Amino acid sequence: MSELTVDIQNVFEGSSVPADTQFQTWAQNAWLGEHPSEVTVRIVDTLESQSLNNEFRGKDKPTNVLSFPFEAPAGITVPLAGDLVICAPVVEREAAEQDKTPTAHWAHMVVHGMLHLQGYDHVDDEDAEAMEALEIRLLGQLGFGNPYEAEETEQDS
Repeated sequence: MSELTVDIQNVFEGSSVPADTQFQTWAQNAWLGEHPSEVTVRIVDTLESQSLNNEFRGKDKPTNVLSFPFEAPAGITVPLAGDLVICAPVVEREAAEQDKTPTAHWAHMVVHGMLHLQGYDHVDDEDAEAMEALEIRLLGQLGFGNPYEAEETEQDS
C-alpha cells in the first residue's frame, strides 16, 4: 500500500466532524493503489451537496458522499486520486436512522468514496457485492463492524 496525502477542506459549520487525522487514517486504509497519491476530502452542508449532486448526477437532493476521480489529460501523469465531497448533515442523519455511531458512518463514507475513486462501483449486483465485501474488510481492519448488517436486518423484518 502506497502513501496517500489527504487534504481536508471543512466548510461545514458544525462541531460533529471527525478530526483530520481520522480522515487520513480511513482514506489511507482504503487506498489500494501501488503508487503514492493524493485525495481532497471536502466536508460540506446540504446546499453544496445538493447543488453538486444535481449538477453531476441529475439528482436534486443532497447525498452522503460524492466521488470525483481525477482524469489526467493524455500524456500527463499526476498522482491525484480525486476528490470526495461528504455532506455532514446527511451523514449524521443517516447514522441516527441506521442506528450507527456517527464515527462508524463517517469512516464508511470515506472508505466507500475512496473505492469509487479507484474504479469500484455498485451499479449491478455482482459489482455491488464485490465492493461491499471490500468495504466490510477495510472497515474491519479499522475496528468497525459490517456497515450493511443494520440495513439488512431492517429489510428482513
